[in-house]
Amino acid sequence: MPTGRQDRDADRTTGTTGPASGGMATPGNRAAGGRLGIDTTSLATLARVTDILARLLYALAAAIGRLPWPALQRMGDALAWAWLRTGARESVVALRNLELAYPEMLPAEREDWRHRILRSTGLQTVQTLRLWTRPHAESLGLIREVHGEALFDEALASGRGLIVAAPHFGNWELLNQWLAAKTPLAILYKPPESAIGEAFLRRVRANADAGRITQVRAEGAGVRQLYKRLQAGGVVGILPDQQPKGGDGEFAPFFGVQASTMTLLGRLAARSGATVLFAWCERIGAGPAHALRISAASPGIDSDDAQVATAALNADVERIARRDPAQYQWTYKRFKAQPPGSPAPNPYADLERG
Repeated sequence: MPTGRQDRDADRTTGTTGPASGGMATPGNRAAGGRLGIDTTSLATLARVTDILARLLYALAAAIGRLPWPALQRMGDALAWAWLRTGARESVVALRNLELAYPEMLPAEREDWRHRILRSTGLQTVQTLRLWTRPHAESLGLIREVHGEALFDEALASGRGLIVAAPHFGNWELLNQWLAAKTPLAILYKPPESAIGEAFLRRVRANADAGRITQVRAEGAGVRQLYKRLQAGGVVGILPDQQPKGGDGEFAPFFGVQASTMTLLGRLAARSGATVLFAWCERIGAGPAHALRISAASPGIDSDDAQVATAALNADVERIARRDPAQYQWTYKRFKAQPPGSPAPNPYADLERG
């Protein structure tokens, strides 16, 4: 599933200037520039600069992706060390999440898990650059084991539609590539806040799978597109542990803590009658090898009752995250939104002030 920060979303506007405009800020150009108050020549220049910077980022990612595995491991460890040493957001948020999700842990044990999470996150970061910039046939060779593929094939053959719920566990980009090799699918995503970041992601995903993966923005028109695809018996991929926008979720327990949880997946399943499966790629051993696992969703995930559906959804994500806490994305502020009247409206507030 697509990567990028989960809690960021912004629309970007680009434009071009016609030969008759001469680059002047005419009323028509101002309309094209929108409320930003800039002409279309400026917008076109911004688009070109954005594209150039995205190309440079891609070249850097490709250079990193060509490094041998031991070098990537060292680079991931260096990232983890830097995050820990500088008190970066990844480090402090991981520790706070461990305090919330595992209150029974002793401080020394929690610190050990923080180190493991940061090392795993650093490794996943640099390995994703490799996955994005190397041939997908090469990347798929990293999947040494596949468990539950019969469930996937059966759901696909049923013609009822299939929702693949892919938590932020292990390497979800590798899972994307495996899914695209199996079947065309639509993936719900939130674009990065940066226009350069979005242009970079478009470039890394403009590959042999481009015709098999439809990226759908997490907005009204996109949701309707997902529903139509499911009705036609197609496949939809969703990252189920993203914090939804205000008003679009329901609070449900996750590791014993109330977490704002998407209702979209349950609504799609209830309305379309599609099968829901969970899938993830987890690292196995000390090298780059992964095991891909698929499991059935818990009963109730397609309930018309949002409380029941979101509780079932979070229970499944928690079950997967507990397999190896280091491989779950604990660097994300999963519990930032809290129910009205909560004694701790934002458990990360002190970290944000810092």
